[in-house]
Formats: sequence, structure tokens, C-alpha cells
Amino acid sequence: MNVSEVLKHVDHTLLQQTATWDEIRQICDEAMEYGTASICIPPSYVKQAAEYVQGKVAVCTVIGFPNGYMTTNVKECETKDAIANGAAEIDMVINVGWLKDKKYDCIEEEIRTLKTACGDKILKVIIETCLLTDEEKVKMCEIVTKSGADYIKTSTGFSTAGATFADVKLFAEHVGPNVKIKAAGGISSMDDAERFLSLGADRLGTSRMIKIVKKENAEGY
Repeated sequence: MNVSEVLKHVDHTLLQQTATWDEIRQICDEAMEYGTASICIPPSYVKQAAEYVQGKVAVCTVIGFPNGYMTTNVKECETKDAIANGAAEIDMVINVGWLKDKKYDCIEEEIRTLKTACGDKILKVIIETCLLTDEEKVKMCEIVTKSGADYIKTSTGFSTAGATFADVKLFAEHVGPNVKIKAAGGISSMDDAERFLSLGADRLGTSRMIKIVKKENAEGY
């Protein structure tokens, strides 16, 4: 797979608390130049970024981020606000405590609520795999499949670990045909990116991929 093909699967990401508009604008410029799938940015910058890119790249933002323990009403309000501001993709965080408590119906209903709020926009469900057992990961594959969401996503990148090859392989074995996979957190090389894609990921959430490509281009690879 060549570099441009890999970049078509990248959500070019900047979610640090210290992110400034100048840094977000750079993310926008890079995404448009290199042809990434989207930019993934904080909700407070969605309107400004959407106006800046003028449809040349999809704007993705995060909901209930990074801990996921907000009420469903708050997440729904966040989602509607993000869509109204120009977001084309929403990455929501589940309530991990509900999963530990086996409140499966509550999780599914929350995802359904946010999918309704998204309308025809893409909804990705972050399950924070580093906090879960394999049994819980498989259960979330089942719930996300039933909920109508578009993607299951490994990680926020703000917890104890990010995506692993084993988790993406597990997802691929247990999600339904209507659900795609996003690997996020800790993707630090082109080899990693290609392997995640080969294991079944459709999207890669990373802040590093364009930096890697720029460095390789500068060094003449």
C-alpha cells in the first residue's frame, strides 16, 4: 500500500488541551494537502475549522471526551451542537462504568440516541480497550453492531494505552458487516499503519502520520 492510500484512512488528529487555532489551522492545511480522511479536533474549533476548509476535508470531533461518564443528555447536546457547527463525523466515548456494571441496554440506547442526533453523519464509538477485558471488548462489538453506529474505535489516546494489533483483530472477528473499525492511539510508524489496515481497520486516528511522511520526504525516502 502506498503512502497516499494509507493517508486516505487517517483521521489527522489534534486533541491536546493546549491546542491553539494556529495549530488547528496547520492540521487543516496538512489534511487538505495530503488527502487524509478527516481532521479530528476539539469541539470548540469545529465551526472555525469547517468554515476554513470549506468542505475540502471532513471535520471530525469528539463527544463525552475523554472519560465518557457524562449523562446521555449532555452527550446528545454536544453532538447536536457539533453537527450544527459543521462536523461531519462524531467520535463518542462510551460510559465504561456502565459496561463494567453490565448496563448493556443503557450503552446501546445512548449510542442509538447519538446516532439519531448525527442523522446521516458518521458516528464512531470509542470503547477504550485498554480498560476492558476481552469479554467486554467482544460484548461491545455486539452492542455497537446492534446500535446502528458506523464504527467501533479502540481508544481515546488519553488513557493508559492505545490501539493494539490484537484488539483490531478481535474487532474484525466480532463486529457485524455494517460496522467499520478505527484504530487510534500510539500509531507511530507507517509499518504500524499498514498492519492495522491489513488486520481490518478502516480508519487510523493519529497525530503522527503526516509528520512521518514529511520527515521521510525530507530525507529523500
